[in-house]
Amino acid sequence: MSDSRPGRLAGKVALVTGAARGMGRSHALRLAAEGADLILVDVCAPVSAIGYPMSTPEDLADTAAQAEAAGAKVVAAQVDVTDGAALRDAVDTAVAAIGHLDGAVADAGVITSGTWDTVTDADWQAVLNVNLRGVWNTCAAAIPHLVRRGGGSLVNIGSAGGLKGQPFCVPYAAAKHGVIGLSRALANELAAHSIRVNVVHPTGVFTGIVAPDMVEQLSGARSDLIPLFQNALPIDLVEPIDVSHAVVYLLSDESRYVTGTELKVDAGVTLR
Repeated sequence: MSDSRPGRLAGKVALVTGAARGMGRSHALRLAAEGADLILVDVCAPVSAIGYPMSTPEDLADTAAQAEAAGAKVVAAQVDVTDGAALRDAVDTAVAAIGHLDGAVADAGVITSGTWDTVTDADWQAVLNVNLRGVWNTCAAAIPHLVRRGGGSLVNIGSAGGLKGQPFCVPYAAAKHGVIGLSRALANELAAHSIRVNVVHPTGVFTGIVAPDMVEQLSGARSDLIPLFQNALPIDLVEPIDVSHAVVYLLSDESRYVTGTELKVDAGVTLR
């Protein structure tokens, strides 16, 4: 790896999960543009109980190719973040190949939607496994390398919907609340190692994740809850790049004394 590429993350290496598309891809490309080298992970396979298509191996390869075109050294792996052992092995192998690790972005996530009485055990298992255990597994895979590096930054992707108790996706809201507690606990424990842990909370974002039953409820019988989803700024959804800007800041030395915080890229939705 060369440190000659300019940027706010020059010389740094970052792990990004959910990197094949959506926000994960945006984070990867934004980090590459700022001089970082990358370890990219995505499941690239169907997830039980999730009704929309997952990313493909071709999606992950495309993200890697775009990052490499920006000058980044990239190691990509098709790994399920719910498999802690497999993720650790993949990260260990990638770090050995790329040199070191300075930070991680736990972006992989899924959602199910429906009223409380339609939530199934399979919904709970799928969403908590990916959105909470997957974040834990990502942190656990990265932390030993950050300790050896003498510090670093863990950026976990939460949700403004989690902060507000978003209805019609109870497992999702619960998991995102859990990410806050996990991150605060790790921030306290890892501060002695100069490892920072923060959460980014987006409002709705243009990604491949969809929640049709939630939209149906808000468009029909439960239109009274629409205000919960309305941003203060005059925009319905933000772009993935808007979230990626916050990720860059939290991985960079500009935030070297920022830890245990929640950075909201929420267009003011949590003000309502």
